[in-house]
Amino acid sequence: MEDIIIKNLSKSFGEKIVIKNYSDIIKSQKVNFIIAKSGAGKTTLIKIIMGLEKADSGYISIRDNIKLSAVFQEDRLCEKLDAISNIRLVNPENSKEYVLKNLEEFGLKDIQGKKIENLSGGMKRRISILRAILSQFDIIFFDEPFQGLDYETKINTINQIKRHIEGKTAIIITHDPTDIEFFDYNILNFN
Repeated sequence: MEDIIIKNLSKSFGEKIVIKNYSDIIKSQKVNFIIAKSGAGKTTLIKIIMGLEKADSGYISIRDNIKLSAVFQEDRLCEKLDAISNIRLVNPENSKEYVLKNLEEFGLKDIQGKKIENLSGGMKRRISILRAILSQFDIIFFDEPFQGLDYETKINTINQIKRHIEGKTAIIITHDPTDIEFFDYNILNFN
């Protein structure tokens, strides 16, 4: 897996310039952080990298046929399904037992059989994270992954994420600079 090269990337929405002439390198097999205030264009940048938005100019050098996984700011879960079904949607090869073991490690042992719509925001957040890290991926994106988690839950979630993404390329967006303390990281020069 090679580094992702971003060169002279620009993106506007109407008259509003969101990203202007941005260049950087996303390090392969590392946790890469994008830290900037709200509204700075962080989410737009990762959407462009994922191919969900088109840049106005510039380019991104990324290998074809790469498998991506993502945790978006909103949980994007199927509310009428339970956690196991949501997680297995993205990777049916995950056995029910394997998913249950991971739910327990995320502190979600007691939610078996409960529909997503009946769970708290913090529980939904952890299920979204677990669904992303149990998919098959080469690069994983996390957009404000720890929002809504209390400190103890956040630390456990970070430890589980680290275990699952070791040796993989990860991009984490955050506005909280203390999040980087828990990872061996590379900080992108965004803003």
